[in-house]
Amino acid sequence: MVLSPIAALDPGHFLGDSERIVMDPRAAEIDRCHKADLILESFEVAGPRNPVFFEPSKVTAAIVTCGGLCPGLNAVIRSLVLQLNNRYGVRKILGIRYGYQGLAKAPHEAPMPLTPEMVDEIHMRGGSILGSSRGAPSPSDMLDSLVGMGADVLFVIGGDGTMRGALAIHEEVKKRGLSIAIVGIPKTIDNDIPFVRRSFGFETAVDIACVAVHAAHTEAIGVENGIGVVKLMGRESGYIAASAALASGQVNFCLVPEVGFTIEGQNGLFELLKARLKRKKHALIVAAEGAGQNYFTGSERPRDASGNVKLGDVGNLLKERLPAMFKKESLGVSVKYIDPSYIIRAAAANPADQVFCNRMAQYAVHAAMAGKTGLLIGYWHGRMTHVPLRALGDEKQRINPDGELWQNVLETTGQPIHIR
Repeated sequence: MVLSPIAALDPGHFLGDSERIVMDPRAAEIDRCHKADLILESFEVAGPRNPVFFEPSKVTAAIVTCGGLCPGLNAVIRSLVLQLNNRYGVRKILGIRYGYQGLAKAPHEAPMPLTPEMVDEIHMRGGSILGSSRGAPSPSDMLDSLVGMGADVLFVIGGDGTMRGALAIHEEVKKRGLSIAIVGIPKTIDNDIPFVRRSFGFETAVDIACVAVHAAHTEAIGVENGIGVVKLMGRESGYIAASAALASGQVNFCLVPEVGFTIEGQNGLFELLKARLKRKKHALIVAAEGAGQNYFTGSERPRDASGNVKLGDVGNLLKERLPAMFKKESLGVSVKYIDPSYIIRAAAANPADQVFCNRMAQYAVHAAMAGKTGLLIGYWHGRMTHVPLRALGDEKQRINPDGELWQNVLETTGQPIHIR
């Protein structure tokens, strides 16, 4: 153990491992656990520790970005480099090129040396200066690469599949008895990783999604019987669609994976649209990409390199089926379809996300330098926390159809509880 370099700058700023935040802070749950003599489930509160595990001047840190693009990747990379260098005095920082594939036995390119000067303005750009990829080589091969470059710390930035890969590397590290810290920073534009109330890039995604929603609304009200359709990200969790509906105040039908719908039927989307057009002469639909997948059942669908099933295109489904159904009833409609997904993914983080990226990166560095490993930085009840990677499992954070958020959506859009 080594005295933290922060001690000379801010000696009263350290936290102990006994400082924790409970998973469920409701009074009823706390009372239930006390009465049953149960230990409340909780997370360590993230923050600087003293002493630290690693000698900062001797540390080699590596950073890897995996999976699809997301606003804020460069901001996180920049903040990691600045925190390591400026706060802890770590001088050797390596950027792994092109995701986990860059840790294969025969990497695409050598790691990129990262310095404060190199990352000075990258937060103003979208994407990742390190590149990314989906899928991963074997944990053994990836650890071999880390050992070969002398890495003491690996910061993994990615989604749930990436975190499963990080856990596999962590388990391989333990098996070999090595001292390499594996710390994750959750990157999920869909906001669907458990125990992370908010992930970086989400607010930027909602911000830009609202631009698309406003454009679709303008198109819809510009003609008689205009229908705007906007498809947004959200494979299994409809947080972006729901938040865009709330933020814009212009959406009439919000379709998310957590709440099924049908196009046909007495209370299906088509009949509801007919009634809406009769009253208002225009309508706006926002659909998360994972909504309506019941219309794409049948033959087994292919998977991407991360193992995710390739979804059917609900946006195209609505764009093609709705006009055809109205035509059969001799009703003329004008459907305008917008899919801003790649514009959103490639954007730079907005100011709110820039702040959040910076905080998550700083806490990740604190955790790694203290020798914490096999965890990701979570955000729970307003505090940054240490979430064990093994706690994630295969679960997704999803909208509760009976919860407050979805009730807010129903009240804002005016849509019925069931569209079927």
